Amino acid sequence: MLIELPRHTEIFGSVKIHELQRVLKLDSGGFENPRACDIAFEGIKKVLKRLAIIVPIKNENIHLLEGVLRAIPFDCSVIVVSNSARVPQDIYKMEKDVITNVHNLTQQEMLTVHQKDPELGFAFHDLGYDHLLDSDRLVRDGKAEGMIIGMLLAKALGKDFIGFADADNYIPGSVREYVMDYAAGFCMSESPYSMVRLHWRYKPKVVEDRLYFKKWGRVSETTNKYLNLLLSTTTGFETRVVITGNAGEHALTMKLADIMSYSTGYSIEPFHFVYLFDEFGLKTDKIVYSDVVSAGIEVFQIETLNPHIHEEKGEEHIKNMLLGSLSTIYNSKLCNDYVRQKVLEELVDILERWEKPPEMLIMPPIGDIDAIKFAKLLNTHSDTFLWLKQGIFDEKVDEEAYLRSFKAGTPE
Repeated sequence: MLIELPRHTEIFGSVKIHELQRVLKLDSGGFENPRACDIAFEGIKKVLKRLAIIVPIKNENIHLLEGVLRAIPFDCSVIVVSNSARVPQDIYKMEKDVITNVHNLTQQEMLTVHQKDPELGFAFHDLGYDHLLDSDRLVRDGKAEGMIIGMLLAKALGKDFIGFADADNYIPGSVREYVMDYAAGFCMSESPYSMVRLHWRYKPKVVEDRLYFKKWGRVSETTNKYLNLLLSTTTGFETRVVITGNAGEHALTMKLADIMSYSTGYSIEPFHFVYLFDEFGLKTDKIVYSDVVSAGIEVFQIETLNPHIHEEKGEEHIKNMLLGSLSTIYNSKLCNDYVRQKVLEELVDILERWEKPPEMLIMPPIGDIDAIKFAKLLNTHSDTFLWLKQGIFDEKVDEEAYLRSFKAGTPE
């Protein structure tokens, strides 16, 4: 793969944010190029074997899910975390049927679990992580909560990298590119604490019976604007380096995932930046992870070659995303009175009323959770948990042997 080299890198404390890099060629020839990074397919394939792709889903079109699953490269493990309806029609059963069918045809390793499974809540409680549970000890509704479940299952599989793909993508080929872009980003990284965030080249809309290839969405423009303002007012130098504030398609190393805190719901992606700025930026009060500070954190922003076409969720969904994004910025440790005032003015335009944004619920790092035990509890007790091993047709695997092999570092 041939990827444009970043023209500029913004250094903010221990965080390096690389300026946008375009995908120039999906399949490159291995020639020397002073303006681009040529990544050999062998290197990408090595990363794919250590990568799990997590697909959060809630009541999406079942045909879209099938396309996404079929597009994810075979070397990756696939983890589907569903919060879809069980009554009056069991949509999750349909999703499991699709996952099982794709596995039986491809023999790719696939896992799935339902987010509201009581056994899932019991597993978190047993392991001392109640931060995403409600008063009934069920996992709360929310995208971020589902993502955390997926990350723990990826950790149980012994993966070094985790990536995310939306389940409502109409173009399966673009999903394949996203995963390859993740792998290319990790090949370029010099730090074990790195993140790859994708910027869609276009987000097409239907305008007067034809496709209009729109470059920016309303949520992205607004979130990026205020994340950059947060940086600019802290350093005293204006910047526009952040362009992936709401990147649902993103990936990170397991080492970074272990030390991150997570904001609930749809604010999780912009909170990635806020957390990194607050904890590893220029005004950090206390260094908790000295090894992370020494190694540094790299954030890659890659512009895809393929456009992104997904289902439209409506104006209310957009408002909720904007409120979540701006709330995380407003409550940042770095946020000063000037930025807060600007955020409040923006919220007036969105909500049509003057309202101080709420503090988002923050879930602490997952690094201390015993992921092996987590997966074993689900495999033993959960009725919704499905683990389809590579090359195995049975719904349940021999968890004792399989998990024991990962402890030894050699999957059987």
